[in-house]
Amino acid sequence: MRKPLVSATAAIADITDGASIVLGGFGVLQGWPHDVLYALRDRGVKHLTLICNSPGFGPYSPQILAETRQIKKLIASFGGYAYRTTPLSEQIGRGEVEFEMVPQGTLVERLRAGGAGIPAFFTPTGVGTLVAEGKETRVFNGREYLLETALRADFAVIRAHRADTDGNLVYRRTGRNFHPPFATAADVTIAEVDEIVAPGTLDPEAIATPGIFVQRLVHRHTPMSKEIVLNIMRTSGRNVKVSETAGESGHGLSPELMALRAARLLQPGQYVNLGIGLPTLVSDFLPDGVTLHAENGVLGYGRLAPVGEEDIDLYNASSQLVTLQPGASFFHSADAFVMARGRHVDTVVLGGFQVAENGDLANWKTPTMGAGAVGGAMDLAVGARTLIVVMFHSTKNGESKLLRECTYPLTAPRCVSWVVTNLALIAVDSQGFLLKELAPGVSLEEVRAATAAPLRLAPDLREMEF
Repeated sequence: MRKPLVSATAAIADITDGASIVLGGFGVLQGWPHDVLYALRDRGVKHLTLICNSPGFGPYSPQILAETRQIKKLIASFGGYAYRTTPLSEQIGRGEVEFEMVPQGTLVERLRAGGAGIPAFFTPTGVGTLVAEGKETRVFNGREYLLETALRADFAVIRAHRADTDGNLVYRRTGRNFHPPFATAADVTIAEVDEIVAPGTLDPEAIATPGIFVQRLVHRHTPMSKEIVLNIMRTSGRNVKVSETAGESGHGLSPELMALRAARLLQPGQYVNLGIGLPTLVSDFLPDGVTLHAENGVLGYGRLAPVGEEDIDLYNASSQLVTLQPGASFFHSADAFVMARGRHVDTVVLGGFQVAENGDLANWKTPTMGAGAVGGAMDLAVGARTLIVVMFHSTKNGESKLLRECTYPLTAPRCVSWVVTNLALIAVDSQGFLLKELAPGVSLEEVRAATAAPLRLAPDLREMEF
C-alpha cells in the first residue's frame, strides 16, 4: 500500500497544541529526524509531551523545541547530563517542564507494549529505587518486580536510512536503535528517511519496520554529514578524552590504568557492557574473546574509530564513534535490553557517584543536577551477573564515594561486585568492602582515610601490578 510522500511541514500539519509525540533516536548527537524537528519548531505548536530516550543537545536535537519553550512534559531516560546544562534540563530544574524519568529498557518496553496492545508488564528494573514509588509490586519465583503500564502517543517521528513507497524501512548500523519499536506505538507514524525507492527494491529480509506501521514518509533534505557530527563533538567537548576531564583526584591510578585494571577482571568468552564515562576506556584494554554489547543495538563493537575512519552510524551507548569487530550484529534497543535485563550479558562496567558497603549503587543523579540521567543503568544493574564500578575514590571536594549507605538516589540495591578506584581494587561481598589491591604508591592508611565505611583486608592484599 503506497504511503504519502510529503514535506516535513506537511507531515506535521495536523500536530496541534498539547499533542504527544514519540521521538526516535538514541545518542546525544546522532540519529534525530531533524527535518521534522525543524518543522515542529517553525510551526510553533506548544504544550507538547515529548517521549524519547534522550533530548540530546545541539542544533539538530529536540533541545531546539525547548529553546522555543514548546515542551510541557518530557518522558525520557535522560532529563539532563552531569557534564553540561541544556535548556531543557534548566526548565526541568525550575519546574517549568514536567519530567517523568523512565529507565531506558522500561521506556522501550512500555512503548513496545503500547504498540502490541499489552496494557502492562512486570519488570525487575527499578525495584528498591525512586522509580518504584507508588507502583504495584509482586514477587515471582522469589524476586520482586514492578508493574509498569504501556505507553502510546498521538504521533511517532522516527528516522530510517531507506524506505520504499509502501513504507517499509531499513536502518543502517546503530541507526536502528529505538526506531522500530517506537514506530509501533502511535496513531500516526512519520518516517524521515535518507532515500526512498520503489517497492521490490529493498531486500525483504533486511526490512526492520514493515510498512503497516508507517503512515507518512518524509525525504530528508538536510543530511547529517560526518563533518557536522565531528564539529559538534569538538565544540561540545564530546571528543575530549575522559582522562582530561574526569580527574577528581590526581593521586593514584590514571583513568587509563583504572580501566586497565577493570579490564583484567574480564574473562574470554564473556559478553560485556560498558557504561558512560570512565568505563568507555575499558574498550582499549579488552582481553581476547570478550564481546562488547551496547544498549543502542550492537553486539561486537571495538575501540574508538581512528581519525578519518569514523562512521556516524556506528557509535556506542556514549555516542562515541567506534569500530566493528568480525562477527558483530545489529538489532533494535528492545532486543538490546532483552540481552541485558534477561541476564544474557555476563559483566557490566558502570561509573558511580556512590557505592554502599552492601553493594547499593547510586550513579544517575546528584543534588546539583536539575534532572536525572538514568539511561540504561538500572536495567543493566539488575541483569548483570557481575557488576564492576569504575570511579574515583573521592569527589573533588574530598568526600568519600564508598559509604555505609548511599545518600544519593539508588540505581539498584545490592548489585555491585567490584569497585576499581584510583586508589584500590575492592571486592563487595556479604560482609561489605574487602580491600584486595592497593594502587602503586598508595598506602593502606590513605585508602582507609578515603573510605567512609569499614574496610576488611584480604589475606593476600598486595600492590597492583601492570
